[in-house]
Amino acid sequence: MKFLDQAKIYVRSGDGGAGCLSFRREKFIEFGGPDGGDGGRGGDVVIECVDGLNTLIDYRYQQHFKAKKGGFGMGANRSGARGDDIVLRVPAGTEVLDEDGDTVLADMTDVGQKVRLLKGGNGGFGNAHFKTSTNQAPRRANPGLPGEERWIWLRLKLIADAGLVGLPNAGKSTFLAATTAAKPKVADYPFTTLHPGLGVVRVDGREFVLADIPGLIEGAHEGVGLGDRFLAHVERCRVLLHLVDGTSEHAGKTYKSVRAELDAYGHGLEDKPEIVALSKVDTLDPETLKLQLARLQRAAKKKPLALSAHSGQGVREALRALAYVINEGREEEQTKEVAEPWRP
Repeated sequence: MKFLDQAKIYVRSGDGGAGCLSFRREKFIEFGGPDGGDGGRGGDVVIECVDGLNTLIDYRYQQHFKAKKGGFGMGANRSGARGDDIVLRVPAGTEVLDEDGDTVLADMTDVGQKVRLLKGGNGGFGNAHFKTSTNQAPRRANPGLPGEERWIWLRLKLIADAGLVGLPNAGKSTFLAATTAAKPKVADYPFTTLHPGLGVVRVDGREFVLADIPGLIEGAHEGVGLGDRFLAHVERCRVLLHLVDGTSEHAGKTYKSVRAELDAYGHGLEDKPEIVALSKVDTLDPETLKLQLARLQRAAKKKPLALSAHSGQGVREALRALAYVINEGREEEQTKEVAEPWRP
């Protein structure tokens, strides 16, 4: 299945049904009076977060979604049927944005969550509704109100606890494959990863979800390379693991180039907790390793980890550091929920 994390679709709620203009016609009843029923309400456009989906591929080949119209009112005071709703099913982590791409209409983060995006039009009144003591035979019925319509963006942001960032070929996919059951493509050329990947990490009896995104290069925020669009998938992460290739020419400059892209992207990534690690250390001699670690420490202003996903060196220490930050974040959320007063 192809991974699709963004789609633009057109949605429209149903029109309301027209009211009926009718009079009672029955033997031996001389003045039957008006008996036109009201029209039914049009269907709503509802978005629902469901389990079992991890891509927006369903919205790749169909872009127009319309709810059913309400039924017309009928004689004998019969109301029209209500139009059926149309339900858009999306995976957890999907954001619903207005056509401008900035205004958030809904954020679907929990399975079972439902949001009504567009309300169906109300049905029109039949002539029985307008009967009064001074107008006992109204010849008036209302048409139904039209439904609402708009173009919206569906944007999937993977829900993960930790995210991997770095330049292409920094060892992110190798790290994901070594620490989870995921099987990302691993090869010795840039941009091996074209789509984000997820894996579940187990360390010291704890579990967390790790996300891998395509590599960033200088100018990614301007669309260079694969751009920075995939950074949306690590916006929800509690911590970032920044991998810097130990075989690069200058580890400090490499780190700063990726940090510049994160800062340019914004959306909270610039302030997110970060663990810095020098990767592929099994390929370095002791002198080069010491030099690269010193360069990286000066650039990051913190002591970096040294690891090799291929040999396993330093991998468990990195996972424990990630798990510690994630656990702290979860505890803070639980404390905040308990501290907040209950409101009816």
